[in-house]
Amino acid sequence: MTPRTVLEALVRSPLGYLRTVWPLRALGFLLSGGVFATAAYIGVGGLFAAPVGTWATVLCAVAVVVFAAALAGPLERRRLALVDLSDRSDRSDRSDRSDRSEPNDRSDPNDRLAPRRGPLVVGYGAVSVLAVGWMDLAVVLVSLGIPGFLLLAPLQPTASSWQAVAGPVAGVLLLPVAAYPIGAWAGVRATVTRAVLFPKDHELREVVRSRARLVDAFETERRRIERDLHDGAQQRLVALTMKLGLAALDLPPGSAAAQEVAAAHALAKEALTELRELIRGIHPQVLTERGVPAAVRDIAGRCPVPVRLDVDLSGRLPAAVEQTAYFVTAEALTNVARHSGADHCRITARCQDGVLRLDIEDNGSGNADPARGTGLIGLADRIATADGRMLLSSPPGGPTLLRAEIPCGRPSAS
Repeated sequence: MTPRTVLEALVRSPLGYLRTVWPLRALGFLLSGGVFATAAYIGVGGLFAAPVGTWATVLCAVAVVVFAAALAGPLERRRLALVDLSDRSDRSDRSDRSDRSEPNDRSDPNDRLAPRRGPLVVGYGAVSVLAVGWMDLAVVLVSLGIPGFLLLAPLQPTASSWQAVAGPVAGVLLLPVAAYPIGAWAGVRATVTRAVLFPKDHELREVVRSRARLVDAFETERRRIERDLHDGAQQRLVALTMKLGLAALDLPPGSAAAQEVAAAHALAKEALTELRELIRGIHPQVLTERGVPAAVRDIAGRCPVPVRLDVDLSGRLPAAVEQTAYFVTAEALTNVARHSGADHCRITARCQDGVLRLDIEDNGSGNADPARGTGLIGLADRIATADGRMLLSSPPGGPTLLRAEIPCGRPSAS
C-alpha cells in the first residue's frame, strides 16, 4: 500500500524513504512555512526601519502580523497536502439536493470532513507565523547546514589538507541523514495541523474504514453460509427426496405407509425449495455469473407486483457495487410488495460519469418514512458503505421514488 503521509513512509521503510519523493515534499513543506514567516518579519522590520511615527509604525506592524496570520491559516491547509495525502479525495460539490432527498439522508462525507474555520484558524496561523515557522526554518538550516558546511570545507582558507578531503566525504555521507529529521519534524507538524484544523477527520475516517471492514466480513460470512448450505444441507435434502421417492415406489399403493412416505416426500421437496430460495437470497448465483441486469430480472420475476425494467449497463461492475445494487433492489421490491399497495413498479439503472444510478419507482400510496422502521435506514447505511447516497421522494398518495447513487468507476468489459 502506498504511504499516505510522510511519517507513514518514514516508519514503514526508513531506507526506502530516501528513494521516494517524501524527503523533497517534507523540505518543501517546512520551507514554505519558514519563508512565509520570514517574509512577515521582514515586512515588520522594514516598517520599524522606516522614518514613521512610533504609534503609526506599531499599528502598521500589528496590521501586517494580523494579515499574515489570516493568510497563514489557509496556507497551513494547503501545505498539508505536501506531506499528507489522506485528503486527496474528490471534494467537489455534488449536485444540489432536491426535494427528493430523504429527510435523514446522509450528507456528503466530504462535508463532514471540512476543515475548521474562524478564529481558531487565524490563531493557529498567528502561532505559525510568530513561532512555529521559525522552527521549521531552523530544522531545515541545521539539518542541511551541517553537511553543507562540511561540503564547503575545501573553500575555507583555514582548512588543512585532511579537512579539505574529509570534510566533503563526511558532508556527502551526512546529506542523506538530513532527510530524516526534516521528514520527522514535517510529519509532527502535519499531525498537529491536522489535529487543530481537521479535529474529527481521523475519527471519521476510522469509522468509515471499520464500517467497510464489517460489511466485507459480513459478505464473506454470507458466502460461506451459502456454500455450506449448497454443498451440505441441499445435497442431503436432494438425496433424502430421492430415497423417499424410491421408497414410495416399493410400497403398496394406497397403504398407510405409502401415504406417510408420500407426505414425507412432499415435505422434503418443500424444504428443498425453501432452502434453494434461502440460498438464492443469501448470495444469488446469477449475480456472480451474469451481473446486475440478470440478477435484477431474477428479482423482478419473483416479485408479486409487476415490474417494468429499464436496465442499460455495459459490462460488469465492481463486485461490491453489484452486491449493493442487488441488496437495494431486493429490499426495495420487498417494501413495495409489503407496504406500498402498488399495482406496478419500474426499475431504471444507468452508469454515467462513474456513478451507478438505480431508481425504483412505484405507484403506491407513498408516505414512506425511514423513522417508521429500519428498512430504509438499513438501505441508506448499506449505500453509504459503498460511498454512495440514497435519495427518497414519497409524498402522501404517491408515487414513491427511491434512488441509489453508487460510485462505480468504469464498468469492466468482462
